[in-house]
Amino acid sequence: MGAEREGGARRTRGRVVAYAACGAVLLAGCASMPDSGDLRGVESTPRQDTQVRVFAMPPHEDASSSEIVSGFLEALTSDDPDYEIARKYLTKEASERWRPLQSTTVLADGPGVDPDRVGGREETDSLSYTLTGTRVATVDAQQSYSPADGDYRETMHLTQDKKTKQWRIDVPPRGVVMGRSDFQRNYMSVDKYYFATNTTLGRSPHTAAVADPVYVRRNVDPMTEMVRSLLRGPTSWLDPVVRSSFPTGTALRKDGDSLTPDDQNELIVPLNDKAAGVGLAKCNEMAAQLLFTLQNLTPTVAKVELTAGGNSLCTLREDQAEAVATRGSVERADYLYFLDAKHRLVRLAADTNDTHPDPVPGALGEGEKQLGSVAVSRDEDMAAGVGLDGKELYVGALVSGGPLGDPELTSEGGTPEERLSTPSWDAQGDLWVADRDPDNPRLLLLEEGVDDPLVVKTPPGLEGRIESVRVAADGVRIALVVKDGDQSSLLIGRIQRGADGEDGEPAAVSVHELRSATPELEEVTAMSWAGDSRLVVVGREKGGVQTMRYVQVDGSTPEGPVPAALTGVKEITASEDARLPLVGYSEDGIVRLPSGMPWQKVVTDGTAPVYPG
Repeated sequence: MGAEREGGARRTRGRVVAYAACGAVLLAGCASMPDSGDLRGVESTPRQDTQVRVFAMPPHEDASSSEIVSGFLEALTSDDPDYEIARKYLTKEASERWRPLQSTTVLADGPGVDPDRVGGREETDSLSYTLTGTRVATVDAQQSYSPADGDYRETMHLTQDKKTKQWRIDVPPRGVVMGRSDFQRNYMSVDKYYFATNTTLGRSPHTAAVADPVYVRRNVDPMTEMVRSLLRGPTSWLDPVVRSSFPTGTALRKDGDSLTPDDQNELIVPLNDKAAGVGLAKCNEMAAQLLFTLQNLTPTVAKVELTAGGNSLCTLREDQAEAVATRGSVERADYLYFLDAKHRLVRLAADTNDTHPDPVPGALGEGEKQLGSVAVSRDEDMAAGVGLDGKELYVGALVSGGPLGDPELTSEGGTPEERLSTPSWDAQGDLWVADRDPDNPRLLLLEEGVDDPLVVKTPPGLEGRIESVRVAADGVRIALVVKDGDQSSLLIGRIQRGADGEDGEPAAVSVHELRSATPELEEVTAMSWAGDSRLVVVGREKGGVQTMRYVQVDGSTPEGPVPAALTGVKEITASEDARLPLVGYSEDGIVRLPSGMPWQKVVTDGTAPVYPG
């Protein structure tokens, strides 16, 4: 039932597995084990349907030390809400000290168990075992996921009570440890939402809602846990650029029950007295945060009511939440844009199957300038294009008859690959681009696309050269493909803006805490934002072939189907609006992937497809 590990341990299946889908119950009881001989490690449970429920079994009378260890590790992978069964394997003192919610360590396989003793029998009242494995990721006390690597080794210590002769663990591992397949069965990623500070969406007064992904246990009251997580505040990585409308100290009322929508899909959220004095506008913002978060978990929640001190504070419907704040761009994209055979900017209606593009109005579509890459502002009023040789950046309004002015930016790189990257517009109407000149590599920002370029500060010690740039619709996160030698990786950074300088000088802009979103890929060749916390990536694993996949901003892999395979992908674009199809440039030209259908050819002679942004 598991992989062999030399010098390792055998783990029994001391738990009940309930299959909700078919109603069957499988009991894998605590089979007795010999109290001598080697122990052998087992892989974690193969990944199963998410409806599977696993219930831990307590230790049986006179369980051997090896059974205590294996039973405890199995209990960590169960749906026990407060790890009460797992604590039965610990001494009273150890149970009081153990903090399972402080961290979860995810291993490639289930932990191996090596006995740290000489001889074959348990002849002492004190034994140690070493847990081993290969790290994949960690989930911290804020429920934030981070990829990890390297060896995992941690010692567990057991003691035998002198009176009862029962073995118990007196030094457990830190937090929780389990294999990747058990983690995928136990946990799910859910976005909670906060509001961007110092960021509005273009000319609109709308506040941008920013997704903050966390992992919660899928079968342990996830709705209530997500509300608690939202009230605790954003994760430390996102905290510097977002705010919460909930007053400090706001929590669920202590005597409240588990949160469940009624038969009208309305959810009542009882808060403590910290929220009792909020005004209607602030309360509506709080309710919008809740709606965005809960609909990401279950779309059935259509309305929330907030209460505190026995009084109703406010009620908000899902159709009202968008008037409070906006996820993604303010407006749905009207067009898909790309370059035609003459390297001029053309467009197609985004939500149709039309295959006959029209030139965009203005010099970038109606003029003679040949372009190699383009970007269109999120309000679709402006466009930016890099010349075919990658040397010059032009910006123009999408207005018929508009002239093409002088380039806004010029690179001194020696080849097209060493010059300007594809540009990207942010939510405030500013334009980002990377100059890949090896002698002067820079990340640049042009306010409103036309001001003098501002050099964006990047984290000290950034290894490699920025190859491509995509700014999220919320305006506070940026995706960068960074090339270092033969490897290129996708990094996600946090955008921070300072206060405006004196005499009209532009505010300093910087990117902080870059983290990898593709730890398993050796090469990333194309990427695009494809949701509030998701990107689509084209790349290659070490020694592998080209692949296309979705990734989360935290480096985890989202659930759900992967994009259908596509041969020879050179560029990819997606919209934060999930209703619009994925679009690529491949050896077949411009192709798109409507939901539930195979790839379809749009035009043969076309390159550089982009949605606004």
